[in-house]
Amino acid sequence: MKTYLFQVEIEQEDDGRWSAWIETLPGCAAWGHSKEEALEAIKETAQAFLEVLVEKGQCIPAAQAVETINAPVVAVTL
Repeated sequence: MKTYLFQVEIEQEDDGRWSAWIETLPGCAAWGHSKEEALEAIKETAQAFLEVLVEKGQCIPAAQAVETINAPVVAVTL
């Protein structure tokens, strides 16, 4: 089991909703009505994004912005 940690970029749009994306995973983006919703949505989107890469036999991007841990973890963001 591996855990991948990605830095998420997040910003509030003019219409009040929040956009989140992971630059290391091009095209991996999500949004929510609140910051918390956007973060939960990007987590689910990243999970699906990585599952598709693995199913297609493609490599998960290795970059300085990605940390890999070979153990289960719990991430807490404040």
